[in-house]
Amino acid sequence: MSDTVKKEYTNGEVTITWEPHKCIHSKKCITGLSSVFDFEKRPWIDAEGSTTEKIVKQIDSCPSGALGYYFKEKKEKKSATILNEQIVEVTPNGPLMVYGNLKIKLPNGETKTESKVSAFCRCGSSQNKPFCDGTHKKISFKG
Repeated sequence: MSDTVKKEYTNGEVTITWEPHKCIHSKKCITGLSSVFDFEKRPWIDAEGSTTEKIVKQIDSCPSGALGYYFKEKKEKKSATILNEQIVEVTPNGPLMVYGNLKIKLPNGETKTESKVSAFCRCGSSQNKPFCDGTHKKISFKG
């Protein structure tokens, strides 16, 4: 898990981070702000495609936490932190979404802390267990 990719795109004011291994391909980013997020373009993120305010608002709606951001101070922004409770949501034919502060024990024994939202695999085919990697769409998972 320590060799995971984290890509960055900046407009000089805010830097967008993308961790592909976390992405569950919900497409909320492209449907919500297509001037910044476009799977058909390379690179697929254009940090200058909208205002910083709109970019931050859209990233805050990312269900997997694959998208993040930080400002010039280089402090990672963790949004929508839930301090007192956890919420579990079963998405139709998709991952188990868990919102809140979590400590997750990974298969290699490491512990990871998440404090926004985590998408957990329900189909059993993710290559990034316990996290969802979007494989459920490729195998037409129903559940």
